[in-house]
Formats: sequence, structure tokens, C-alpha cells
Amino acid sequence: MRTSKLMALAASLGAALALPTELLQQPLGDATPSSFLKVQQELRKAEIIPTVIDDFLPSLTLTVSWKKDAADLGNTIKPKRLQKQPTLLLYDEAGPEGLSSSDLSYVVTLTDPDAPSRDNPEWSEMCHWIAANVSVSQKTVSILPMPIFGMEEVDEASAPDDVIEYKPPGPPEKTGKHRYVFLVFAPRNGTTEPLHLSKPEDRQHWGTGEERGGVRDWARENDLVPVAANFMYSQHKKQ
Repeated sequence: MRTSKLMALAASLGAALALPTELLQQPLGDATPSSFLKVQQELRKAEIIPTVIDDFLPSLTLTVSWKKDAADLGNTIKPKRLQKQPTLLLYDEAGPEGLSSSDLSYVVTLTDPDAPSRDNPEWSEMCHWIAANVSVSQKTVSILPMPIFGMEEVDEASAPDDVIEYKPPGPPEKTGKHRYVFLVFAPRNGTTEPLHLSKPEDRQHWGTGEERGGVRDWARENDLVPVAANFMYSQHKKQ
């Protein structure tokens, strides 16, 4: 495995690869795709890092699309266009090499840290979706819920399992824009076995019972690390 690929995976999987601290701290330089750096930058700009998730450098690219719109690192989409479960595409821009990302089992989550509003997040975070055992068998593959035109259909056996079913974003009246954050996680230990994850007892606070309890706490409980992200804003038409 080339050093560049090893470092990119290390940035996401950390302890899963058991790499020396010196190597993890080396600058990534030109080895890191600019798209990964842009995602990290936009997450920081929107204060998703560090409010929702600790700082990390993505190693996969995530696209999220509905019939008429797509999440694009902070664009705004009307709630009525988000009612159906979206289609996700997970890309490995570095391609297969050594330890392939396609060997791992991924988890897709959707969280709202601005419930009921960003100024008053007493209900946050709100869990909108957890889909487990997502696999990537090709460099580019449609994983949810239907294959894109021209792409091969995903095997039923590799279809993800809903730990928490998709709840469409529905920001209340006069609560401003909400950030809706998609995060993809991988098992810290690098297992390729199906994942058995805990189910939050409640969507509010991700079942933690604590204000600001959310996806980061749930991921830690299940020994998961972030590898990809995307997000958009949405707000009620009455403001």
C-alpha cells in the first residue's frame, strides 16, 4: 500500500490501523484529494466540526440526492423535496489498493443539531436516520435506495439495514435554517463482518437523555469512526 493511501485511511480509521503517532501527524500534502480537504473545510465553516463531530479528514466521498435536489456541503433545500429517502453514492477516489475500502462495512447516519432551532438546541441532536451494513463493492456504487440509471443493481444481500428508519427533515415554523448532517462511519477495528449496532431509545438526543447528546456519542458507543460527510440546510417556509 502506498504511503499516501495509508495516510488517507489512517486519518479516518485511526487506531483501527494501529499506526505510529508520528505517521498520523505527517502532512498529507498533495496525496490528499482536494475534495476531502473541501469537505473538512465546509464542516468547520458550518461549525459541524466540532459541534456535531470531532475533527477528521474524510477518506471517502459521499453524495446525497433526492428527485429534484442534492446535498452540496451547505446548500439550502425545501423540506417538501426531502420527504423520500434519498439515494446515496459512496466513492473511493483513491481506488482499490492494498486494504480496500470495499472490504469494510459502513454506517450512514443523518442528524439535526439545530432542534428546535440553532439558537435554542434543547432537543438536539435529533436522530433522523441510521442505516447499517452498507457495503461498497465497486469504486462507485449506488447504495440507497435504488440504483442510478446505467448502474448495476445492488445485490439484495448487501442492502443496508435500517437501525432507525429515515425521518424526513421537518423544521418547525420560525426556527430558521437547520443543518442536516449526513455522516458515514466505519468500524474502528476494521472488521468486515456485519455490524450489530445499538438502537437509540429515542430520536431526541439520540437516546442519551442529555442536551447536545448526538451522533458522536452513539458512534463512540458502537466503536465507529467517521470516514465521509455531507450536509445541507432546510427551513420551514414560515419564518
